[in-house]
Amino acid sequence: MKISKCLLLAAIAMTAAVASAQVSFLGNSREVWEETPAATTGLNRLYVLYDVQGVSMMYTATTYPDEVTWLQFGEQGGAYATEVTGIVRSGNVTTMPQVQANCGYIIEEGTNRTYVWVVDYSTYRLKLNGVSIDPESDCGTTTIHVDGSGGDIEYFTINGGRRVLDRQVKIKYNNLTWDADNLRWTETPVEESQETLKSTMAVPAPYCNTTFTVEGDRFLEYWNEEIQRKTTDTYQTVAINVEVNAVQEERDNDNEQKTDGSYLGGSAPAHITFTAYCTDAVTFKEWQVSDTQEFTNLLMTFSQDEVDYTFEEAGTTYWRFYGANSDGSCEYFGDPITVNIGESVLLCPNIFSPGTTEGVNDVWKVSYKSITEFHCWIFNRWGNQIIEFTDPSQGWDGTYKGKQVPAGVYFYVIRAKGSDGKEYKLSGDINILRYKRHEVPSATDDPEL
Repeated sequence: MKISKCLLLAAIAMTAAVASAQVSFLGNSREVWEETPAATTGLNRLYVLYDVQGVSMMYTATTYPDEVTWLQFGEQGGAYATEVTGIVRSGNVTTMPQVQANCGYIIEEGTNRTYVWVVDYSTYRLKLNGVSIDPESDCGTTTIHVDGSGGDIEYFTINGGRRVLDRQVKIKYNNLTWDADNLRWTETPVEESQETLKSTMAVPAPYCNTTFTVEGDRFLEYWNEEIQRKTTDTYQTVAINVEVNAVQEERDNDNEQKTDGSYLGGSAPAHITFTAYCTDAVTFKEWQVSDTQEFTNLLMTFSQDEVDYTFEEAGTTYWRFYGANSDGSCEYFGDPITVNIGESVLLCPNIFSPGTTEGVNDVWKVSYKSITEFHCWIFNRWGNQIIEFTDPSQGWDGTYKGKQVPAGVYFYVIRAKGSDGKEYKLSGDINILRYKRHEVPSATDDPEL
């Protein structure tokens, strides 16, 4: 008996009124493993039997016990199903005394149909004899050779589409994963799941020495059978990976013109620490510095993981880390890190009001950017030196020997040099203003302060 394709498609579209629980098995030595496959298969249920020796398959009718017909189909799909003979009827139960497996069944009850596929696991039983590592494994992939048996557990949809039941064969090994919180590589266990057992199985190449264990499958585990498990000799890693970062030392100078923080550099001198965190197989380590993003011209190289560098010259440079394993077969080129040091700026205010409002214009300071050399002297109107300092972030609080100086005019002289080579020779007035309530003598009253 054959079912027309039109009738079959109409049957698929119907909601099966017969629940999968109406199909059962008797005489099986292990509990039947079952699952509901994807709706696109047209199957209501998929059953895996430990073996089929002495196992019968039964269907319990609920509505039309006298109108039950069994049909069997294979890889061509339900359109080519043929009627099963030898079905035993007893009340509302119909039985196939010896189930045939690795095929599908359509059980018709009146106008309702149930579609199932039955697998005999004993014909696909997993067995592992040994596993080994392919010596030609490369930087990205490690290939494992498997000596064993247990092919694809296949089944077919009612339209004849081939599917493979997932065995969940596991490959276990260790690898290094990046711990961003603690800035380090950490050895962690990895478990890869393969749908089926193959003679060669590939996984991402680990960054540490490890062994690979192949084990399975989930059906043996379900039946509490001895899990098949084989382990390779120790794999010597060749694959490499590197994490890099660059951290700029912050300066809390309120009078320095800084960057917006979106890029490295800004105002010189800029101190930046470049660090490369390498996996185990990295033996050649080099920080490269260039004036081009393509690194066609190397200005400097540093053969180390970490470089502390102070930038004192204006301009843009590019930094990247290069790493390789012992024979150079695996290489790492980091993304360029851009450092931009701006041109110098030096501006001098001419008025401030010390001792009036705390924290508001009460210290005389220059406004600057990328000043690498600095020397400032401040004098009163008679040429007496009040203060001298060599750090542009410093300033004058309007005191001399711990006491406030009189209001009036003072003078500064500055000699400085910028990151761009620009030299500054500046001089000018500093006007100290105070409110009347501050009874400090005028600068014209005391030439010796």
